[in-house]
Amino acid sequence: MKNKSYIGIAFVILIFGIWAVPKIVDRYQNSDIVKNDRLNVANIDRETASILKIGPAPKFSFKNQNEQIVDNKSLEGKIYLVEFFFTKCPTICPVMNKNMRQIDSTFANRKDFQIVSVSIDPDNDTFEVLKKHAEKLGASENWNFVRADKAYTFEVATRGFNLYAGQNNKVAGGFEHSGLFALVDKNGNIKSRTDDFGNPIVYYDGLSAKAVTELITDIKTLLN
Repeated sequence: MKNKSYIGIAFVILIFGIWAVPKIVDRYQNSDIVKNDRLNVANIDRETASILKIGPAPKFSFKNQNEQIVDNKSLEGKIYLVEFFFTKCPTICPVMNKNMRQIDSTFANRKDFQIVSVSIDPDNDTFEVLKKHAEKLGASENWNFVRADKAYTFEVATRGFNLYAGQNNKVAGGFEHSGLFALVDKNGNIKSRTDDFGNPIVYYDGLSAKAVTELITDIKTLLN
């Protein structure tokens, strides 16, 4: 009887795999914002000793704290980071801000480096609020705190970068988002190093001091 049960379970798993796997693959390959497979190692080109090309960054257009347009075109020829946050975030954002401040100060004198911090709470994070937030953090001119329509922002985050961002009134601050940093090179490609098993990490952990140190190293490599 046990053998028959195992066979039955195996059959169910097989059927689920046949149904689910194509849908998961399609989720990454058929985005309306960007069409690329960031998690398919076969599609990754190794361009440096330790940094991989994951795929093109999604198209986006925001305005920063100075009401200047920040988009793919304005960032052409520059290395940049993308993160999602909101100024009233009481949980992970203070740690992310601290780590991003370290990165910002390291490359403050580089004109070919930018940071794009995207607010997921544009109703509160007006241009004035974002400007005061930048001043509070001591941000350099390279650090853009940007905003746009909420629905558009969520779409860029979740469907473009495949990074979760959403509203949830049951959690502290009323919003949930990823604590990851995306690294984009001068050609507009998302770049990443590998983990201990040789798999691409895709994004860098903005809450980890070790990951931030590695990110700074990789930015220096791309800038050279």
